Amino acid sequence: MGRLDNKVAVITGAASGIGRATARKFASEGASVVVADFDDVNGPATAEEIKGLFVKVNVADQGSVVALYDRTVEVFGGIDILFNNAGISPADDDSILTTGLDAWKRVQDVNLTSVYLCCKYGIPHLQRRGGGSIINTASFVAVLGSATSQISYTASKGGVLAMSRELAVQFARENIRVNALCPGPVNTPLLIELFAKDPERAARRLVHVPMGRFGEPEEIANAVLFLASDDASFVTATTFMVDGGIQGAYVTPL
Repeated sequence: MGRLDNKVAVITGAASGIGRATARKFASEGASVVVADFDDVNGPATAEEIKGLFVKVNVADQGSVVALYDRTVEVFGGIDILFNNAGISPADDDSILTTGLDAWKRVQDVNLTSVYLCCKYGIPHLQRRGGGSIINTASFVAVLGSATSQISYTASKGGVLAMSRELAVQFARENIRVNALCPGPVNTPLLIELFAKDPERAARRLVHVPMGRFGEPEEIANAVLFLASDDASFVTATTFMVDGGIQGAYVTPL
């Protein structure tokens, strides 16, 4: 018996990184998984690997999100789990002094408006099932400040955190749990693109991680599995930190 037997899960940003690791984990635990992504190369490959369903989606577009859920229900009959994980962190999102309005809006659309849309149109499907679990990917930057700012990314993740808390309280008595996942820096293509080309930049961040390394996507996927499963039946409205100890650190080990 898997922890997600007979459950239907929709994962956005599932073509790579944390999303793909979670899709694999959910499938191994018995879930029917919808790989929702704009990447129509790696998305179908991931879906084929886990015997799931790929749906191409623009998470910042209302019609595309509605169509994603309609297709999911058409194939699987309902929805039990939403992992709203898609996000971007482009190079032109930097200090508030240099980040333009176009970059600000683009990040807000993909990172925050998408979570609004996925919850707005996803919650009614969970209500029809008598409950479910929503996990929204925020970030450790939603609770900590950084002098190496990515201002729109940080603001978007703070918005995800606050929205998740509010939804959790609003829908708690309908057996819908909502939690904000807050990963620390994770060894994903997104982070590698940002930091691996510049060892000095990466080292500046690693010094703040008590465990002395970036997390792995599979480690984050394990946390998502817990939040999605009945093991977390009394867990909602949390800021669920999976950060290698960053939030609790002042001086880290040598």
